[in-house]
Amino acid sequence: QVQLVESGGGLVQAGGSLRLSCKASRSILSTFRGYVMAWYRQPPGKQRELVARERPGSDIQYADSVKGRFIMSRDNGKKTVHLQMNSLKVEDTAVYYCNEGGEQFGSWGQGTQVTVSS
Repeated sequence: QVQLVESGGGLVQAGGSLRLSCKASRSILSTFRGYVMAWYRQPPGKQRELVARERPGSDIQYADSVKGRFIMSRDNGKKTVHLQMNSLKVEDTAVYYCNEGGEQFGSWGQGTQVTVSS
């Protein structure tokens, strides 16, 4: 099973930016290229929600709440996906999780905290 490690969370003021990274290990490059990768988040006291998802060869899907502000990208050579978060809002505060293979049966990272202050 692939192992995912997130990094890049932290505390930022509203309007600022953060870049999250998720590196996959225990996978070979050719396999990683075919992975469906996604970012989810869980705000305090709320359910986990999809932020962005990329299926190889398809357009990236974004939640309406982050469209135009967040950009998901993939670096296959480094087996890493990124989430560039711009114009952050207080309501973006959450634990952000990297996912491979779907919400129900996929692999998850440990999560990284993003806190946006007003």
